[in-house]
Amino acid sequence: MTSMHGLCAFLATICFSAAAAAPKDLILTALPALQVAVADHETRQVLDGSSASAGKPGAPGGMVTLTRSPGDALTMQWSQAWYAGLRLESGTPIDLRPYLAHGVLALDLKVGDMAKGGLNMKVRCGPECERKVPFVLPSRAMSGKGWQRLVFSMRCFARQGDDFSAVTQPFELEGSGTGEAAIRNVRILGKGKANASCPDYKTVSVTPDMLNEAWSVDWWLPRHLQKLEEVKRTPDAQLVFIGDSITQGWEKEGAPVWDRYYKQFKAVALGFGGDRTENVLWRLQHGEVDGLSPKVAVLMFGTNNTGHRQEDPVTVTAGVKRNIDELRRRLPNTKILLLAIFPRDAGLDGGARRINDKINVLLSGLADGRHVHFLDINQAFLDAEGKLSKEIMPDYLHPNEKGYEIWAKAMEAPLLKLLQQ
Repeated sequence: MTSMHGLCAFLATICFSAAAAAPKDLILTALPALQVAVADHETRQVLDGSSASAGKPGAPGGMVTLTRSPGDALTMQWSQAWYAGLRLESGTPIDLRPYLAHGVLALDLKVGDMAKGGLNMKVRCGPECERKVPFVLPSRAMSGKGWQRLVFSMRCFARQGDDFSAVTQPFELEGSGTGEAAIRNVRILGKGKANASCPDYKTVSVTPDMLNEAWSVDWWLPRHLQKLEEVKRTPDAQLVFIGDSITQGWEKEGAPVWDRYYKQFKAVALGFGGDRTENVLWRLQHGEVDGLSPKVAVLMFGTNNTGHRQEDPVTVTAGVKRNIDELRRRLPNTKILLLAIFPRDAGLDGGARRINDKINVLLSGLADGRHVHFLDINQAFLDAEGKLSKEIMPDYLHPNEKGYEIWAKAMEAPLLKLLQQ
């Protein structure tokens, strides 16, 4: 068990006694050095008057606007946006460590139309450290109900090892899809009682759940139901691929390659864009491999744990292992070919690339050489300097047809060996 000393060091750096005074409440919207900014996936604009905007009407990624109303309410509207951000930024770094043990983040929130959108709450603890509380479904439930007070424990935004000593973005309201939301009275309080929940970062990767993102709610479950029917029609499949959007791409950019290499095995692709380890686990527990007994299952997922949560490699690996255990129970006669998570980012120094590389080291330890086999083909995608080319993965994440051809060729020999056993 974690010692009290270690727990206090994580939560607040200094272990306060019960009689110690709580730190001073911070009214974020009244900070002397506060800047309010609006951002889309490419641009950021400071609110220097009553309104500001990011993006362009009709452009890919949509348009985001921000207005200030009497009473200091800040309203963000966004349309067909991959990402929209209402950021509270401080020119003077803030030490939030004293607030992590018992403090809360409190704000008033008013949600407009959110039928095609969703929200998340974020605190940024460093250049490559942002901590997010998912709020898509609750924000949809709040639509049209006026101002409501939300209180989150500051522990929702902290993980072991995070450094909150010099925070310059103490709050961000993140939107996606299409929607409207307003905030006011945003504060970080030394003590308080939370009325909003958050997932436990230590267990979320192993806790089965559907993918509840603004851009996935409409299609994710229907796709799962379609895959159940596809599996019923292919009971003699010898090969199954299980993963995220990179596996789903076998149905799109990779379809010609799929037909050449895998159609002969009556292969099934169970890939869902955006899936993290807990979402794959939910699908397995809800029938996606039931009735199958393939010779080989190819697994490759976890990069969305990295991209969406900047998750610790240890907990991502735990999520992958939980899925392997589930597959071993449901498909006891199937060999599992576990692939290293593919490289992402252009160069070796990319933050997501570094996390995935650490995950892959741990994933290799899940192989037993009998039921579970590990294969790292990542070098096939990279040049001599370790750089990833847009000619293979145009967005430095998803392969195009050329990338799928590289995947199939690099995996061919070890896959055939397993299929022939």
